[in-house]
Amino acid sequence: MSVGRLPEVGDEVEYVPGLRAVVTDIRKGVRYLRRPGYPEWPVRDPDALKVTRTRAERIEAGEFR
Repeated sequence: MSVGRLPEVGDEVEYVPGLRAVVTDIRKGVRYLRRPGYPEWPVRDPDALKVTRTRAERIEAGEFR
């Protein structure tokens, strides 16, 4: 888990305890999340997001084939 940095596109984040999503876009400084079965939504407080896996870690795990 990466602590102390704002999440970037492709990072997996925990947005509330126990729930994870992926940062899909950053528009005008606003991060957008998506999780399976739900539409994309904007994040009001990006400092509250906890990066659980970076995009690079997800690539290494084979999630982008």
